[in-house]
Amino acid sequence: QVQLVESGGGLVHPGGSLRLSCVISADIWSISGMGWFRQAPGKEREFVAANRWTGGTDYADPVKDRFTCYTDRPKKTMYLQMNSLKPEDTAIYYCAYRITSDGRNEASYDYWGQGTQVTVSS
Repeated sequence: QVQLVESGGGLVHPGGSLRLSCVISADIWSISGMGWFRQAPGKEREFVAANRWTGGTDYADPVKDRFTCYTDRPKKTMYLQMNSLKPEDTAIYYCAYRITSDGRNEASYDYWGQGTQVTVSS
């Protein structure tokens, strides 16, 4: 059984920063299987970032150079540092866990957190 719990969302002004956290509860897990997605109002859920099984992290073009994923292994926590936030980043952010290799594909993920709301507004 794998459980994921996100936190850290909130309201921030454009240009501001937030750090999201995702704690994973699992007997066996790998940071390589973790990823972030988001869903804006009225839109489908979209890929944000994901660790690769071969190493490194993939980022969606809209967030590249602004968002950074990193992991604290002892705490079983993955973070999404979001800088230079824009109103279009407003969404519910989800962390997820997969066993397969395609990190950009939502269908690859077997486990999802409940989501945390991020609102970017002046």
